[in-house]
Amino acid sequence: MDVSLTENAQQDLVERGFSRRNFGKIAALLSAAAASPTAFIGTASAQQQAARSIKGGTIIGANECWVGPFPSGVEAIAKYAASGNRYDPDDLKDKLVETISLKEGVPASHVRVWPGSGGPLVTIVAAYCSPTKGLVTVNPTFESAWRTAAYLGSPLAMAPQTIGQGADVKAMLAANPNAGLYYICSPNNPTGTVTPLADIQWLLDNKPAGSMVLVDEAYIHFSEAPSAVKLLGARKDLIVMRTFSKLFGMAGIRLGITFADPEVQKKLALYNAVGGGISITAMACGAAVYNEDALIKARRAEMTANREETIAWLTKKGIEVQGGSHANMFMVNWKKPAKAMQLALLAEKVQIGRNWAIWPTTSRITVGSAKDMAAFRAAVDKTYKA
Repeated sequence: MDVSLTENAQQDLVERGFSRRNFGKIAALLSAAAASPTAFIGTASAQQQAARSIKGGTIIGANECWVGPFPSGVEAIAKYAASGNRYDPDDLKDKLVETISLKEGVPASHVRVWPGSGGPLVTIVAAYCSPTKGLVTVNPTFESAWRTAAYLGSPLAMAPQTIGQGADVKAMLAANPNAGLYYICSPNNPTGTVTPLADIQWLLDNKPAGSMVLVDEAYIHFSEAPSAVKLLGARKDLIVMRTFSKLFGMAGIRLGITFADPEVQKKLALYNAVGGGISITAMACGAAVYNEDALIKARRAEMTANREETIAWLTKKGIEVQGGSHANMFMVNWKKPAKAMQLALLAEKVQIGRNWAIWPTTSRITVGSAKDMAAFRAAVDKTYKA
């Protein structure tokens, strides 16, 4: 029995069908997620290595923002860096939670902050999936949940992702009508498509009792779509997850949020290996930038303009671009092995994103600055042959 899991966590695992022989493995999972937020993405280290190899080049492969935090966030980091000898000298965690609570119109008890969103995603899969209660997603989507379910020995079912559309929630339910967790990334990574709130509501109304719906809104600020936080109310079967890593430009600073009923947050806290450890600089930065509505709107508009200009150029060149993206990414179908195009562009010092196994000829392109996208277009013009 692994002592790093609390007795309550062990009891919860036993009740969900895990053998006590699995405790050490699950503890290792949570510890790995705490130590490395990208541990279960699988390709993050390869992308980072590629980015380092073209230092000074164009890096549009990991859905990072092309620029860092807003000036108010940078100022907050500088202010609290000098107080780094204290754990939380000004109750920054409570202030951040209050800021988020007021902005989103939900009680503070429904808000929990984390060091990024990679850890809580692993935690949520561990908390609601088991050897008998599986995970359902669309394909393609963000793979970290898949890898966690596979590690746990939990059944994994995938519904096909229709090009240009959000998640097909009816197909998701049909894929496993008795799953423990239904995962929707909206806007979806890698397609950038949004799942309407009406579809998410349908899934909540029709899924099995006791299962959970997780809506990952990592890219919501790049979109004008309404948030699933609106559906939360008194529900105990919905978690909405956010990160500051994308539009807010804080990928390396590590800050994330879960919105859920207090009882749900309490269950997540059972697996507390990734629940703490948030730096005061991250919390100060998050509180400073969360209400920067004008700057959020301007950054979103800048990204949209860069995305649409590049999509129009690719389309005119006769290169197929999947439509419907509401995020800082889009999918390009080269009609040839995507890995070959990725390597060809890397030789021109332009790092693009990967492909998913289900679409081997399609690459994810992160939208960067106007300069980044001009460099991408120039590299494609030089390397692409129909």
